[in-house]
Amino acid sequence: MQVGLLCAAGLFGGAVNALAGGGSLLTFPALMAAGLPPLSANVSNSIAVCPGYVAAVFGSRSDLARQRRFAVGLIPTGVVGTIVGAALLLASPASAFETVVPVLVIAAALTLAFQGPIRSLIGHPASMSRRRSMVTTHTIVGIGGVYGGYFGAALGVMLVAGLALVRHTTLARVTAVKNLISASCGLTSVVVYSLFGPVNWLAVAIVAVGTVVGGFVGAKAAAVMPQRILRGFIVAFGVAVGIYLAFTTYW
Repeated sequence: MQVGLLCAAGLFGGAVNALAGGGSLLTFPALMAAGLPPLSANVSNSIAVCPGYVAAVFGSRSDLARQRRFAVGLIPTGVVGTIVGAALLLASPASAFETVVPVLVIAAALTLAFQGPIRSLIGHPASMSRRRSMVTTHTIVGIGGVYGGYFGAALGVMLVAGLALVRHTTLARVTAVKNLISASCGLTSVVVYSLFGPVNWLAVAIVAVGTVVGGFVGAKAAAVMPQRILRGFIVAFGVAVGIYLAFTTYW
């Protein structure tokens, strides 16, 4: 029963991560239900979902190919942020960060929902200078990396919301960049947690199989899904994740 639970969580979690982010809200509780302590479940989850991110990159490669240079240039920023976040997780109490996570997730979802009005205040991407756009983009990715290295749930929601504000392109292409950044953050977490974290490798292997299949399927769905529906799905799922985190954290 535990193996079946972890496989199913990996499958659906990988698909959700490719579409919106937040699949860890499926895989992390499943690992806890399988008997792993919280810290071990957190680090094992970060490693287990990484193959799903890689599969999502492969699934969205057509949208990524049109902006490869831009996307690859963001990887170092995401990696550095992830190392900082992972170090914070291993060196500090989880409660220090978990209290603000629900607020961050809901804020990211609402940012995507009200992208138009927010752009009118901060400026449309087409009117931004190249330097301002790149600085803002790297800042968003760096902060996302720190968050991803520390906790990770709904990282995709945050990255899509931030990148959509500064990228004048389709949401499918933004999602493709998100998949690449999430994969690079995930691979960095694999290295750090493999060396220093209490990883349960059997659980990782079981969940990872499902995330690969789910990640590929989710990326293909994101590429063909109408932009309005994709945006609505990401916003709705992000708000739901934020409410769930707020309930489990504050109550």
